[in-house]
Amino acid sequence: MAEGLDIEGLSIKDLRLNAPPSPALRVVFMGTPDFAAKSLKALIEWPGAEVLCVYTQPDRPCGRGQECTPSPVKRLALEHGLEVRQPLNFKDDADVAALRALDFDVLVVAAYGLILPQSVLDAPKRMPVNVHASLLPRWRGAAPIQRCIQAGDLVTGITIMKMELGLDSGPILLQRALRIAENDHAGTLHDELAEMGADALLDALTRLPQGRLMSLAQDEARVTHAAKLSKEEGLIDWNREAEALHNHIRAMHPWPGAYFDWEQAPGKVLRLTIEPGAIGGDAPAGVAPGTILGQLPTEHGPRLAIATADRLYLVQRLTPRGKKPQDAAAFACGYLKACQG
Repeated sequence: MAEGLDIEGLSIKDLRLNAPPSPALRVVFMGTPDFAAKSLKALIEWPGAEVLCVYTQPDRPCGRGQECTPSPVKRLALEHGLEVRQPLNFKDDADVAALRALDFDVLVVAAYGLILPQSVLDAPKRMPVNVHASLLPRWRGAAPIQRCIQAGDLVTGITIMKMELGLDSGPILLQRALRIAENDHAGTLHDELAEMGADALLDALTRLPQGRLMSLAQDEARVTHAAKLSKEEGLIDWNREAEALHNHIRAMHPWPGAYFDWEQAPGKVLRLTIEPGAIGGDAPAGVAPGTILGQLPTEHGPRLAIATADRLYLVQRLTPRGKKPQDAAAFACGYLKACQG
């Protein structure tokens, strides 16, 4: 009789199925950047998990002073009084033994930055799970967010996967999809997927003790690989068509940034990094791709028009090397001597 009782649209059965595990799952977390920190924060605040220990990459030199800085995951863990471990890898048997000694249920991995050996994957009593920012088997690897935008994909998402030795090749436990908007870039998509990943993780861990997770083998015929980004990939080739360029520029923002070398005058070259803009009308006949044609008025304010292989690319903000970011009007006034007003 209680099964049919409705409380604000949820039955007692629904409430029980969505309740956090009791007793709480004993969890070890492995992750490094901001994306992973979102999942760790969700675990810390969730009554269904007890985070026993946090593993993250060793502190590395950063910035002009080359000072060693802790990762976002390490900072969050220390703020909450959690034990932090930072092994270089797990080739030392003592590191694996110390992990096993935690006597834990689930290993949660999100953007850890280290290939884990089988001895680590076998350590949890239930299973190792991974939070991955794509709809596997599409975009296995290190840069799924950037590669999906670069390829012009219209949809991406989150996969919660059971880990195995292969690169992002384990069975799919849960997936959630997200539409990629025309003006999304790697930064905005990262933030949305980080939030979605944290939520999907808690959903999966709620379902795990109840036996309500699927285990779907990935279709190897549909695999694509998301290679790690390099700074050199930010270079813009204006000889490409505007749509492909728009995807490339969005994928490279905010890191490594989309840039090109503009010849201000014969022998005088200035590197410009541009933020994602918009595709405009047809480029004038006979104008070389990469030519800065000056300002154009738009409903969003003046934009800098740059010729591509077929259309104009309209840029709102850009950064000359060694300078602060500036809008199109300021650039045109300072560098093109075309001040308005």
